[in-house]
Amino acid sequence: MPQFAANLSMLYPELDFLDRFEAAARDGFRAVEYLFPYAYEPGELKARLAANGLQQVLFNAPPGDWDGGERGLACLSGREAEFREGVKKAIDYAVALDCPRIHLMAGLLPAGKEREDVQPTYIANLQWAAAEAAKAERDVLIEPINTRDIPRFFLNRQDHAHEIVAAVGTPNIKVQMDLYHCQIVEGDVAMKIRKYLPTGKVGHIQIAGVPQRFEPDLGELNHDYLFEVIDEVSAASNWQGWIGCEYRPARGAVKNGSSEGLGWLRRAQGRSAR
Repeated sequence: MPQFAANLSMLYPELDFLDRFEAAARDGFRAVEYLFPYAYEPGELKARLAANGLQQVLFNAPPGDWDGGERGLACLSGREAEFREGVKKAIDYAVALDCPRIHLMAGLLPAGKEREDVQPTYIANLQWAAAEAAKAERDVLIEPINTRDIPRFFLNRQDHAHEIVAAVGTPNIKVQMDLYHCQIVEGDVAMKIRKYLPTGKVGHIQIAGVPQRFEPDLGELNHDYLFEVIDEVSAASNWQGWIGCEYRPARGAVKNGSSEGLGWLRRAQGRSAR
């Protein structure tokens, strides 16, 4: 069975953020991810992880002015110094939290620019970030994101992401394969898993139901089948990554809403136990 990590930025919204660690552990998760750790001191987060027997498996580097609508800096010319400071900060947190991977959000295409205009900046920034992360024995990830949720986001397709990884050319840069975004942009998700997981260049997977981004058993994707595909391909290729549960609970912020929506997880665990 795949290994699942609770995304604490989305799950357990009825709880204060620091209380979500305990809730995730109580529901059987052994790992967590979230968007950003920077509102908290590393020691505080580390204590929550240790107290609940959890691993930190992913978070994002600083994305620029998130509240102002920015979604990453990596492709933005003229923001290199800010990008580098953010990467350094993320690496410090990753080391403190024993987190093996950091997601570097690409950013939005500036007005009047096309992908070919900004791609050289993107690749150069990723090469610098990968080299810095390698010193700390960390991976950096890039994620294709659909332009319905984030219009004009630079990176949208799996093939483009893998082309960028090849262009950067370091072993510690990998793709964050979010099946929710993949389905919206490309479809044919099972075949994408079969194609890319064996390459060794997929560092992390994320899931959510399509189109509403609720639990993975709600919507048009058959995640039960996709988990079987991931198991099959992982056994053949020795892929040992985590699957981040980056979805909004359909019950919203009601008490125990996230926990009550975990029937899909219990079914997956039951299949594994047989």
